[in-house]
Amino acid sequence: MDRAKYDSLPRVIKLFLLIGNRLLRDTLLRLCKKPTDISVAGYGAPSLVTSSEIAASQCDIVLTDSFEPNVPSFDPLFNDFAKTFPAELLLVGMNDNENEFLSAVRAGASGYLLKDASASDVVAAIRALFRGEAVCPPNLCLSIFKWVSEEFRSRTKRPDEPRPTLTLRQQQLVSLVAKGLTNKEIAAHLNLSEFTIKNHIHRIMRQVDAENRQQVVETLRAQGYLVN
Repeated sequence: MDRAKYDSLPRVIKLFLLIGNRLLRDTLLRLCKKPTDISVAGYGAPSLVTSSEIAASQCDIVLTDSFEPNVPSFDPLFNDFAKTFPAELLLVGMNDNENEFLSAVRAGASGYLLKDASASDVVAAIRALFRGEAVCPPNLCLSIFKWVSEEFRSRTKRPDEPRPTLTLRQQQLVSLVAKGLTNKEIAAHLNLSEFTIKNHIHRIMRQVDAENRQQVVETLRAQGYLVN
């Protein structure tokens, strides 16, 4: 076959069915074997399948009905999923509950289908995730926007709160951080050691209750220390 023509062919979606309910697993197995663009790379119950088996399948999507919203790390699959597997995570048979939905998103899910999802909904969701899209019920979508907004507000101090006291040197250092300079570049600019710069930044992070450099910049910009 001509190589260019071969490369232009659509790639088959490799799916791993991690389903605890045997009846549902058998149903999904039959369903996902019908489309020509979907291939079942593996399947089994969560209690019997190891994370290494899922990784070895080189699947694109893991479809599962096993998720405990209050204990998202009960299984290695949900323990920082994005760092463990390159595959997308699609949950099926889920509850129409905002808290459970957000818990699934935090656990790494890219797709969330309710208990009343149809067979065509499942197939459409698999294809959507493969295209790089997220899938969730429309009525739960708004909760993501609210969550992100609340997270940002909780991490950024309000202008009417007491401004953190920064020395002139710290203010100068933060302005360089805001410009995107590395610790090494800042050290050279201020004629200080890289170790000293690192200590200054960690001290400032503690002062403004930030977890990283970007949060430091956002917080101090809100406090008026940075004008742009």
